[in-house]
Parts: sequence; C-alpha cells; structure tokens
Amino acid sequence: MPKETYKKFKKSFNNASLSKRFRRYKTIDMHTGGEPLRVIMEGLPEINANSVLDYRRILRDEHDHVRQVLMYEPRGHSDMYGCILVPPNDHTGDFGIVFLHNEGYSTMCGHAIIAISTLAIEMEWVQVKGDQHILKIDAPCGRITSYVNMKDEIVESVTFHCVPSFVLNENICLEVPKLGSVKLDIAYGGAFYAYIRMEDHDFPFGLDQKDCSAIIEAGMSIKKTVIESNLLIEHPYETDLSFLYGTIFTQVSQKENIDSRNVCVFADGEVDRCPTGSGVAGRMAIHYLKDGLAQGQKMRIESITDSVFECSVIDTIAYHKHQAVIPAITGAAYLTGIHEFLIDEHDPFQKGFFLR
Repeated sequence: MPKETYKKFKKSFNNASLSKRFRRYKTIDMHTGGEPLRVIMEGLPEINANSVLDYRRILRDEHDHVRQVLMYEPRGHSDMYGCILVPPNDHTGDFGIVFLHNEGYSTMCGHAIIAISTLAIEMEWVQVKGDQHILKIDAPCGRITSYVNMKDEIVESVTFHCVPSFVLNENICLEVPKLGSVKLDIAYGGAFYAYIRMEDHDFPFGLDQKDCSAIIEAGMSIKKTVIESNLLIEHPYETDLSFLYGTIFTQVSQKENIDSRNVCVFADGEVDRCPTGSGVAGRMAIHYLKDGLAQGQKMRIESITDSVFECSVIDTIAYHKHQAVIPAITGAAYLTGIHEFLIDEHDPFQKGFFLR
C-alpha cells in the first residue's frame, strides 16, 4: 500500500465521513456465561407505546428489519441474541427491555438481565453507592428486580429475582420421532420450557459440546411434538406469554460443587451458551414441587460451556391456580465490544440471512 494511501486510510477513521446511503446502528456487545448479548444503542425508530409488551408487539409487527439486520448474518449469526431498552411500564421502574433472537422476540431472558444490569453500572447510567445497587427492570413477562453486587467498585456479579415461576404440567409422556417415548415437565420462569431429565432416557447423545448438533435436533423435535400435541401452553394472565419457547435437557453433574448440567435449545434451534436464566427459574419451581428443594437452598447449575449460575427459591406465592416460587439467579457478564454497523442501501444482503 503506497504511503499516501496509507495516510488517507488512517485519516478516514478519524473523519468517519460516509455517504448518506448508509444506515447506521450502534451497539454494545456483551456475554453472560458465553451467551452473547447485542445491546442496540442507536439507529432505532421512534416508537410510542404504553408498555413493554406493546413495544414488543410494535417492533415485531412494524420494525422487524432491525432484528434481522443485527441478529442475522453477515452482522450476526444463527445463535446471536440482542436487546433494546425502552421506557419502563411506570415511574417506579428504571427501564424496560425487549429481547431479540434468531426467530423473534422472547418474553424473558435472564442472561440479558444480568448483562444489562452490569452495563448500567459500567456506563454510569445509575449512581452506585455501597456494595450493591438495585435496578427495577420491566421485561415483557413483568417486573424483574436485579441486584448488582460490587467489589472494589467493579461489578462482581448480578442476582435477579424472577417473576413468579410455576410448573404447568409434570410427568408428561409423548412419542417423539427418532427418540421414542419422552418424559417431560413443562414449567414457566418468564417463558415456558419443556424439561427433560437425561437420567429418565437412553438418548444417543450426551450434554457435551461435541453433541451440540444432536441436542439441537432432539430439542427441536421435542418442541415441535409438544406444540402439535393437545397440551395447552397458557399463561394465566397474558396471551402474548402463552407459547413454548424451548426445550431444556438436564443432568446430574459429577463435578464437585456443581449440582446439575442444563442445556437449552430455544427459538429456531439456538443453543444457550449459559445455563439459561429463565430456564433455571422454571427449574426452581420443578425442584421445589417435585424434589423437595428447600426455600433458600442453593443449586449451582452449569451450561454446555461449563459456565455456572447459582439458583435458589427465595419465596413462594399463589399465582392464579398455581403454587409459584420466586427464584433468585446469580451470574456474571462482561463487555466484548462497541460496534457501529453500516447497512448499504445497495447491499443485496442488507436484510441478512442464515446459513447453518
């Protein structure tokens, strides 16, 4: 590269002068236990809505190109996850949050709560005094309270209290193509999941990274079978929350100080790299109801990447006809990058694509 060209190359980054034909999105990227979170900071349309659920509906129905541009290739990938901050439902909240993934819009995401709570401190959106800061976050499923735990003025971890979580169905047996009879529970922790204990089955795969393809195939097949069955996946108060989000395989861990392994397949075949915040929230309801988990008793649950969430039941509550629990989930998140994405109006792939 000739020297003068190189000088112009260096100068161009300082000037950042680009044609108006480029649409721009600015993001901050993070991960929680290896699971990505792309926080969309700039480039969003103006939206007027009365609640976080309304924002979710409007984004889904009128502005889905934002999700596609930043979740899909070539700017994202098939396992990308994102979020958009919106106003809270009322004046007592700090902010609202809408979750994005490869298929659409989730109702709850624990890893995103942990990450965005961390980011709120790192970006100095809130003023921190002492060793803990409390945030009130409105997710589509309801109010989440997060506790940012500080050490030496650095975020050490985040604990969040989830929405009332409950078991919808237990000990269901369904015939699943290629897998045969599968025994499962269905529980809610801000989203509905089908839970399968590996110990109850003789599956031709384990819960290790080398088994990822088989886990995806099995998880999606189980999800499809549940959806096509006569099981009613219904939230007691909100229709928009009444759908099966994913499949979770669990297994007793042989590791010291780890109680269980948890691998979640959600949306359109995404594999959660972390233990899945809403997923382990639902598990707390299952373990409390079926396994005698005591209030305050802690479980350490690892993911397919060996990252760990610490989980417990901190309270119980009557929730419609369900005996629900309030789970507490603790994990840690980290920043990975700040990005400005450009979308050229002449780019044939500006809407994105997936190639698995």
